Amino acid sequence: MSLTDYFETTEGTGILATADSDGNVDLAVYARPHMTDEQTIVLIMSDRLSHANLQTNPKAAYMFIEKTKGYVGKRLYLQKIREDNDAELVQSIRRHKRYDQEGGTESQSSAVYFKVNKIRPLVGD
Repeated sequence: MSLTDYFETTEGTGILATADSDGNVDLAVYARPHMTDEQTIVLIMSDRLSHANLQTNPKAAYMFIEKTKGYVGKRLYLQKIREDNDAELVQSIRRHKRYDQEGGTESQSSAVYFKVNKIRPLVGD
């Protein structure tokens, strides 16, 4: 199964690990990534710690735990390649549309693009 098909059809929980330039690590729960091709994922990121860490250290890891019995899933080793702050683009990528309190689209999120450098199973190799 391709990575695109996997993330379109598999339910589960995603966790993104980032670190700042000093090596201080952060973990955050994230939705399934959006795929632009088999080597590029996009995550919609609010302007919080994970996003700030990527400004000084472009490497990250994404762990996806399938919603099933046992420990099944994937670990993706990532490198940030670019980001886009265009609110319309971010909204068009989202699986579930979000709106701010005034009824407009949420404007403080970015579409962050990552190259997938390595894929490993959740457990073992």
